[in-house]
Amino acid sequence: MPSNLVEPVVSSLTGAILFWGQARKILVLPPFPLNEQYFTNDYEVEPLRLMLERELKVALVLIRLGAYAIGVARNETLISAKAGTGLVHARHKKGGSSQGRFARHREKQIEQFLSRVCGRVREQLEPHNKTVDYLVYGGAQTTIRLLKKQCPFLGQFEGRVLRLLLSIERPCRAALEDSVADIWSSRVTEWREAES
Repeated sequence: MPSNLVEPVVSSLTGAILFWGQARKILVLPPFPLNEQYFTNDYEVEPLRLMLERELKVALVLIRLGAYAIGVARNETLISAKAGTGLVHARHKKGGSSQGRFARHREKQIEQFLSRVCGRVREQLEPHNKTVDYLVYGGAQTTIRLLKKQCPFLGQFEGRVLRLLLSIERPCRAALEDSVADIWSSRVTEWREAES
């Protein structure tokens, strides 16, 4: 295996599938965790096909300060979605006596925004909380951490969180739809051995 592929395989939290032929090799990093080890001397794609055909329900929570999008997808179809915005001023760049007051005002805006998002998360996910297979976060890591701290409801999904963090510039309905396709994407690498 080429050395540049060792790290992605070792760090993959969903496992890896390797098709190893005489000259042609294919590595697949699947979108969801593999539940079993399987070895065969043939190109057996059945376990991968069965995993990808399995019906899954995935919750998505996309958030950045000032915008959020929450949804639930059954396989590659978004079945529930809510997106919105909230006022959070940017950081105050200048010093002086007003800087502290502005910072406190901004903290209050952040707290109110996260509280509202927590309510929306509960509205969207509570009807599905027993049937959601995985939860995926996207957006800004610091904002996600703040939301998880302020929204204890999300704690029940902790064992079902895919460690994949979606890169989202602007959480919105379109970002949710794009994210569903990203979640279901496998990473495939093909290479050939040099003939000696």
